[in-house]
Amino acid sequence: MTSSADAAIAALRSGHDTLAAHVRDLPAADLTGPSGASEWDVSQVLSHLGSGAEIHLATVEAALAGEPNPGFEFNKGVWARWDAMAPAERAEGFLAANDALLAKYESLDAGTRADLRIDMGFLPAPVDVATAATLRLSEYTFHSWDVRVGGDPRAVLAAEAVPLLTGTLGGMFGWLAKSEALDGRTLTLRVETTGPDAVHGLRLADKVELTDAPADADGVLRLPAEAWLRLIVGRLSPQHTPAAVETAGEADLTLLRQVFRGF
Repeated sequence: MTSSADAAIAALRSGHDTLAAHVRDLPAADLTGPSGASEWDVSQVLSHLGSGAEIHLATVEAALAGEPNPGFEFNKGVWARWDAMAPAERAEGFLAANDALLAKYESLDAGTRADLRIDMGFLPAPVDVATAATLRLSEYTFHSWDVRVGGDPRAVLAAEAVPLLTGTLGGMFGWLAKSEALDGRTLTLRVETTGPDAVHGLRLADKVELTDAPADADGVLRLPAEAWLRLIVGRLSPQHTPAAVETAGEADLTLLRQVFRGF
């Protein structure tokens, strides 16, 4: 039986194989071109993913050795080294660093995948392998889109990652949603997604949160699940919104983009 850890690790591998092929084919000039992350060029996104892989690997190795998280000072040193790299070095380093992280995850046997607890350094308690790998999958999936969308405005999130990430949405709202954009308004929306099919309630108020599907909503938002995920992390700008997105009633995409402005 495939565990949630197995699924997250497999999705990480599939996503990396796709992005790695894309990066290897990129002309050098494209590495300094725009990405889907407004303040970073493509090489800076790759630097973020590469340094993140290096830090994540050190975190997993510490857990396997029974040692504490390497800590913030270690992270700062890694970030500084990657920041100093030239764009081509970042691309090459990203490929190597993420391959190393994936090799470590794929080497874990079933018992370790089930029992290991990993101190991520920023969470209140250690987490299991499934949670750690899914956190990496979330970061990797959105930033992979950032890399690819610079050359393809119609890029979408990796299909194998979307079902695994939709279950993590509720925990993201607390630090992603900007409720001040509502200007005191309170709305309850019905959100209907496809691929996978699901129905959510979205309450927009001082606290923005997912709820059960409302019987009486102020508006309805219908869209692919990958577009729903991108909306929540501030990556559903008008030029990157698929034609399948539909709204009714007081479901206003302009307002939702202001509430979910991204990282």
